[in-house]
Amino acid sequence: MNPGGRVLNVKVGETLHEAGERAAAAMKAAAAGSPSAPYFGVSFAEVPQMLAVFTPKRWELMAALRQSGPLTVADLARRLGRHYKNVHSDVGQLVEWMAVERAADGQVSVPWSEIVLDMKLPEHVAA
Repeated sequence: MNPGGRVLNVKVGETLHEAGERAAAAMKAAAAGSPSAPYFGVSFAEVPQMLAVFTPKRWELMAALRQSGPLTVADLARRLGRHYKNVHSDVGQLVEWMAVERAADGQVSVPWSEIVLDMKLPEHVAA
């Protein structure tokens, strides 16, 4: 874990029950006045759903933003050597999934110092 930064948790295969237990534990800690680290997360039912959002090109885009700092979409497209329309679309998707933030001035950035990917493998079915 990154003690000084913000972490985005990407979970694949988490059940509603598990997510509910995590939320209940956080609410219990808050009610007791116990300090707890903020939790930011997005969940996907299956790996293909996660891969449709976090494509290789989008990982490259996020890495470029982390290295450069905030940029306009046009500047980001030039830096990546990609067509503006495609970068604009990718940024829009990543904003929806909380991986990228768009500032009031139109610049985009990655607010996370770390993204933790947690994938549950399917259960083994006995023969």
